[in-house]
Amino acid sequence: MMNPSQAKTKFLLILLLSFFSFSLLKAQDYYESKYSQKPVSLGITFSPNLSWLRYGNRADVKREPKIGYSYGLLGDFALSENYYFSSGFIINNLKSEATVGAEQIPTTYDLQYMEIPLGLKLKSTQRYYRSYYGQFGFTGGVKLSGDKTVGQEEKEDLGSSANIIRLGLQVGGGVEWQLDHNLKMMTGLSFNNGFMKVLDDGKPKSTYVAFNFAIFF
Repeated sequence: MMNPSQAKTKFLLILLLSFFSFSLLKAQDYYESKYSQKPVSLGITFSPNLSWLRYGNRADVKREPKIGYSYGLLGDFALSENYYFSSGFIINNLKSEATVGAEQIPTTYDLQYMEIPLGLKLKSTQRYYRSYYGQFGFTGGVKLSGDKTVGQEEKEDLGSSANIIRLGLQVGGGVEWQLDHNLKMMTGLSFNNGFMKVLDDGKPKSTYVAFNFAIFF
């Protein structure tokens, strides 16, 4: 039979072990807990990009990438816990510079498209309030405007010499950060490879790399 001193010591030991166990569980829950994914998430995006023109194997072309940007709305629609259909409505501004032929006069092109991306987004299970994603799909765009600047001359409207349709194959990935129950931030990179000519002169195709930033509500 334990004396009162031994019983008191045993009681304090059990109390301390219970306290540390509870603290450990709480800490583990803090670092590993996750919010349930919503079936539909809508957000706004702004994405700087670096684009250039591809003229195939032509040796008389010098190309210079230029910085542009896109903005608009994005939507993720759940197919299951980790698979999503991703789409949106984007205004995309692509800039590039090229010097074609013997004249060696650089020409800057400024093309703006209204785009609808269509893709499959694969997300990891959320841990530490973040999840990783990979994305693959297509983008279809309709030209809103097209201009060129030859050397130091005034900007000139490209008119019908700029193709009205742009189609591209897009692949990318990144991280989604859970900021609150109904608020997420997405950061990532994507590569978009156009497979239709965008200009009649030289028949180049356009390609760009974008840093993707979005807030989902």
